[in-house]
Amino acid sequence: MTTRRLVLTRSAAVIGAASTGLLLPEIVRAQSDKVRVGFMLPYTGTFAQLGVAIENGFRMALNEQGGKLGGREVEFFKVDDESNPAKGIENATRLVQRDKVDVLVGTVHSGVQMGIHKVARDSGVLSLIPNAGVHVATRAQCAPNVFRTSFTNSQPTLALGKAMMERGHKKAVWITWNYAAGDEAFEGFEKSYTEAGGTIIKKLGLPFPNVEFQALLTEIASLNPDAVACFFAGGGAAKFLRDFAAAGLNKNIQLYGSGFLTEGVLDAAGDAANGVLTTMHYSDSLDTPRNKKFRLDYAKTFKLQPDVYAVQGYDTGLLLVKGANAVKGDLNNKPALYAAMNGAEIDSPRGKWKMSAAHNPIQDMYLRKVENKENKVIGIAQKAVADPATGCRMG
Repeated sequence: MTTRRLVLTRSAAVIGAASTGLLLPEIVRAQSDKVRVGFMLPYTGTFAQLGVAIENGFRMALNEQGGKLGGREVEFFKVDDESNPAKGIENATRLVQRDKVDVLVGTVHSGVQMGIHKVARDSGVLSLIPNAGVHVATRAQCAPNVFRTSFTNSQPTLALGKAMMERGHKKAVWITWNYAAGDEAFEGFEKSYTEAGGTIIKKLGLPFPNVEFQALLTEIASLNPDAVACFFAGGGAAKFLRDFAAAGLNKNIQLYGSGFLTEGVLDAAGDAANGVLTTMHYSDSLDTPRNKKFRLDYAKTFKLQPDVYAVQGYDTGLLLVKGANAVKGDLNNKPALYAAMNGAEIDSPRGKWKMSAAHNPIQDMYLRKVENKENKVIGIAQKAVADPATGCRMG
């Protein structure tokens, strides 16, 4: 995917005077002619393509409604979050206070998300999470005005255990980076695998973003498990796949992972990824009329192939459309708006899904096998997977 030139409605370079410690008042605005939507996404750096895909998907959902929300025109505002958690509160505050957005859409990076989350909880602005899987946003810090349309970090791995046991893999080693996303992915794996009767014989980790895997791969070989399960993503995932194969472990140890292990890295991993099994809420190869139509329409519109991030952006738009249409564009009618979004069923390219009481998708997880640089869907690993929403007390 090539990076497109981005034309910003409002320059993200304008320097805001907001203090990062500012507590924002609950915002109640007179309804203007247009719905003001703020994108706080990465438009530069490692995650730039993800930010573009999310925005493309979101805009596509609105374009299907003639570019309107509940009959009202839409004005967009954009800030490059730079995947920098230190600027999260400042950037989100800029969109809420300076640009007075009605809806804040963001982001990819979980650390940045926590800055957005603080501003959303303090201000009451409607916050839609199109990717970041950090647990607390829809668990202990869940809020009526915060909705996630993607996944929690443990959701894909909550579907791993049953699939592994069904294939006779009763003893496994877990490996990941020692950081929040890895810990949260392990939570889902540990629960699903042990409840299915599996035994985790060792949990291995290394500091993020270290990719020196050799010592740990040697230890895995000595342990001789039936399978290895893991959470890695991006360039580190590609290197892990190559190193795992180079060590010869793929010859007699089945490798499993959260779907991000093989998402967007198959060209870089090459033949080393063949045969790897993952669980994920989407696959490009999902053979349904809905997914085929979405992929064709997206490719025609943006001259790019959609990925899971485009789907999540699209579903974020679909959810907002459901809410805005229910209140005829009056986004100040928050009880009715949130009720409509709570009860929404989204007809997504990933398959239909519903919103949980904690505002996280209840969705099917697909079992995927890498074949010839493609994540082929070979079945549904688990239907209607819901995050446990531990500690959520919706106020």
